Amino acid sequence: MSISIGARAAGPRAKFGLLLLGSLAGIMAAGGASAARLDADAPSVVVKYSEQSLATDEGVYALYRQIKYAAKQVCPAEGTRDLRLQSLINECRNQAVARAIRQIDNSRLAALHAAHSKNG
Repeated sequence: MSISIGARAAGPRAKFGLLLLGSLAGIMAAGGASAARLDADAPSVVVKYSEQSLATDEGVYALYRQIKYAAKQVCPAEGTRDLRLQSLINECRNQAVARAIRQIDNSRLAALHAAHSKNG
């Protein structure tokens, strides 16, 4: 699974797009080359936000919810009852969220994620 972040300036209100990629197959793959090939075909979701939105608690919470929702879209559970598969799905989602948080590199967002990660 990989996540990249791209930015494009739109005047003083810079907009950023966060691309979440998720691949359950990528987590399940044993070989590095195999995982890289599978990630190229991974589903993706773009999460748009502005730098200004990260200046408020409300904006940080809203972006965090969007990232969590996007992770569910790229790593769907589809009603599985297989505990091993559910564990892999959860790991896929956790990795997608963690990478997004690292790439955005905002201390408020990172603190919110750390608090939510501790509480489950």
